[in-house]
Amino acid sequence: MPRATVTFLGGVQEIGGNKLLVEDGPDRVLFDFGPSFSPEFEEYYVEYLKPRSTNPVKDLLEFGLVPRIPGLYSREALGDADLAYTPPEIHGVFVSHAHMDHAGYLRYLDPEIPVHVGHGTKTLLDAIAASTTMKYGDHRWTIFEDGHPIRIGGIEVVPYPVDHSIPFAYGFLVRTSAGTLAYTGDFRHHGPRAADTHRFFEAVAREEVDALAIEGTRAGPDPRHNFTEEGVREGVDRVLAGHRDLALACTYPRDVDRLTTLYRAAQAADRELVVSARTAHLLAQVAARFPTGAVPVPGSSPGLAVYDRRKKRSSVWERPYLEGALTAEEVRDHGRKYLLALDFAHFAELIDLRPARGSPFVHSMSEPFSEEDVSDHVLHNWLDHFGLVFHQMHASGHASGPELLELVRSTGARQVFPIHTEHPEAFGPIGASVRSPERARPYPIAP
Repeated sequence: MPRATVTFLGGVQEIGGNKLLVEDGPDRVLFDFGPSFSPEFEEYYVEYLKPRSTNPVKDLLEFGLVPRIPGLYSREALGDADLAYTPPEIHGVFVSHAHMDHAGYLRYLDPEIPVHVGHGTKTLLDAIAASTTMKYGDHRWTIFEDGHPIRIGGIEVVPYPVDHSIPFAYGFLVRTSAGTLAYTGDFRHHGPRAADTHRFFEAVAREEVDALAIEGTRAGPDPRHNFTEEGVREGVDRVLAGHRDLALACTYPRDVDRLTTLYRAAQAADRELVVSARTAHLLAQVAARFPTGAVPVPGSSPGLAVYDRRKKRSSVWERPYLEGALTAEEVRDHGRKYLLALDFAHFAELIDLRPARGSPFVHSMSEPFSEEDVSDHVLHNWLDHFGLVFHQMHASGHASGPELLELVRSTGARQVFPIHTEHPEAFGPIGASVRSPERARPYPIAP
């Protein structure tokens, strides 16, 4: 076997589920560890049919939904699986960002394996774990600094921030004894931090990398409009200017850029942005990682309110945000004053809110619908029932197909491995350097 290799254990001809194993002699480092969004998962687990909490890795191994690697999983997660527990044989895990498909399976890892994340990513993971049922497990967390190398045996990893639909996303240069691999994580270069993405790809080009593992979510057929964040703002401004009733919006609950856009649009329209307690908690936790005033903060930013969803009991973490929160009756009776950002899980609130027919609903999420959406059919059943008018306005978290090809060419990479895509063939115009990887096959980093 060549001295330094990369093995793609997930993200192969599928969206999400990236798991890259870099090996250099005795040293083994893993990049990202989360579930994929491929139909393969839903062939076995869907809605309430989930892996058992007593031995989840056993259930996922049964159908090949996680890699069968000794020395990776905790004893507790394995349970009585036919993969026996062994002490850690992976020497570090790097997380590119806090989306579920990159971090959602961290809880299954052996807690003795160091997990390397950026400051902001750790803040996000903590906020998500505190306010949802999503847990990431106990680990030896190590916080890296932008651009500062981390050495694990003979492998050196350099993290670079990139622009994505969740803040604090990273790409990596991975230096080995045989050459350098660049791994992009998920990225775009049409968002508020586009300069970060540009700097990362400039670093990749300067490094003259031997291999580039690049996400290609939007490679191939792509019906999405290529809005920028400014374009979303302009669209929301138009919608709010044209209506005098309650306006509603729905976006990804961790898209801080989009929440900030909605907040600025509401302010310009002389409205208040009303968010869930969960969203308020996330904004409160991450705001300190941004320049002062860049992100609205519950309790101190004017024009930001919290919706008091009717529940039997509230959790400890959300109680501070519910003091003075708006009830359904208050929002309904003074709808003109508000832009209400509902989570899909809270759609039943429409029964109490009863917005006026013809009220606008801004769907600021991906088209086609993603893993965090309800189905198109169910969504429109709700909107039609209440007579809400649908508006699609979203800036993707991923680079478009033409942008991907332009960026790959700019790097001069000797090998290009398209991952996190259902259409690796769309990278064909790059030429002979493109290699569509096979799952679990080691590839030499230096060709």
